[in-house]
Formats: sequence, C-alpha cells, structure tokens
Amino acid sequence: SQYFQHYYITNNLRMSGLRVLVGVKRVIDYAVKIRVRPDSLGVVTDGVKHSMNPFDENAIEEAVRMKQKKIVKEIIVASCGPPQAQETIRTALAMGADRGIHVEVPAGTDANLQPLGVAKIFAALVEQEKPDLVILGKQAIDDDANQTTQLLAGMLDWPQGTMASVVSAGDGALTITREIDGGLEDISVSLPAVISADLRLNEPRYATLPNIMKAKKKKIAKMDPASLGVDITPRLKILNVVDPPVRQAGDKVPDVSTLMEKLKEKGHL
Repeated sequence: SQYFQHYYITNNLRMSGLRVLVGVKRVIDYAVKIRVRPDSLGVVTDGVKHSMNPFDENAIEEAVRMKQKKIVKEIIVASCGPPQAQETIRTALAMGADRGIHVEVPAGTDANLQPLGVAKIFAALVEQEKPDLVILGKQAIDDDANQTTQLLAGMLDWPQGTMASVVSAGDGALTITREIDGGLEDISVSLPAVISADLRLNEPRYATLPNIMKAKKKKIAKMDPASLGVDITPRLKILNVVDPPVRQAGDKVPDVSTLMEKLKEKGHL
C-alpha cells in the first residue's frame, strides 16, 4: 500500500525513536500437568493456573532493552483473549511496556482463536498503531503452532526475522541471528519488520513491586475483532485430543552381553 511504501522509505533512514508492537498470549502455565477434557476435543482450562507465554516474555524483554538503548521510544503490548488476558497485559506493562491493547474474545471461545485469526488482528492493529517493528514470541506453548509471525509478515509484505536468538540495530536495519537446524544464520532486515523471539534471545526480567503498582495506572484499550473488521472464524477443526502413550519402564542389565541378548529378543538387532 502507499502508506507502507512511504513508511518503509522514511524509517529506513533512522534507527531511533521506534514504536514497537509486542504480542503476548495467556496460556496454561508451563509447570501445570495438562489434562485432556472428557470430550477429547481439548484440554482442561477451568481452575488451572495461567501465565504469559514464555516466548512472549522474551519478546517483551527485547523491546524493553531496545528502549533502554534509546532505539525504541514506545512499547505497545497487545493480547487477544478472554477478559483474564488483561492480567497478562498488566504483567507486560510491569516489565516495561507503555500501554496495552486488549482484543477481547469471549471466554470459552478463545481456544478456537487460530494463528490466521491472530495474524489478521495484528495486521489491523498495525494499520491502526503504525509501529516500526512487531515482536512476537516464536510460538505459544499451548498449540506450538509457530505460524503467526510468518502469516503476519506475509499479510503486511514486511521482512521477517524468525527464531531470533540475537537482535542488533544499526544503519537503518536489524541484524538477526536465527537458530536453524544446521546451526546459526545471520540475516539483515529493513524496517518495518516482524520478528519472533526464541528463548535464547534474552533472560526476561521479573516485574518489581513498584513497577507492578505503576502498571495498574497504565492504559489498556479494549476492542474486539469485529471492531477491527476481522473475521476469526476457525479454518481448522480439532477432531480428537489424546494423552501421549504411557512410557514403559526400562530394564537394567548387568553387562553389554546381556544388553545385546535383550535387544535380539525384542527384534532390535
């Protein structure tokens, strides 16, 4: 679009005073033992502890560090989810974000909010907020999709730097070290761009009590997908969710020869 072309040209000349949009998601806490629902169409979420998606903590931390380096002037944090998602936004505000946006999805239906719908919502937020950079977590630990960043970048026609373990700024572009199957890969992306944070990107800070109190006074704008003109109708249907098979106990053997015999008995040799 004309806006994005003009925006690309003007922002490619500087690397300070950037506006960053960061996405965070409320997920079941990583330490909770997951239980499959009786109808086998999902997992039990009622009465279960929730917290911010760990990869999104890295995304917020990176934005805050860029602000401390005077690269970023404003951090906007956004979350799509039920009313309780505001707690996740408040956590991000306590970590250093400046203001929040809550795109509310009715409780009970948020499990059907898929990466395509989330990407559409963030594309609409980009049009509204006009950030220079979008930072998302590499993936959410509930669905492990690792799709939203790529979908969003495609919709915006922006460069993308996924699975980032190192991000450095300079000369109107970002240099990103990506973790790939073969090792590490360095790429350079011009702004505006979309980045996804890997766990090794940084060590997220804990929100201090004074910052938690300050976060209560920071603004959170509320809206819904319809007000953004976004259709979040699911494109995929979950047919069945099952527990992983129970791992059988192993046998201890006294020596290598016994091990070889056991392997032969089981047909592995």
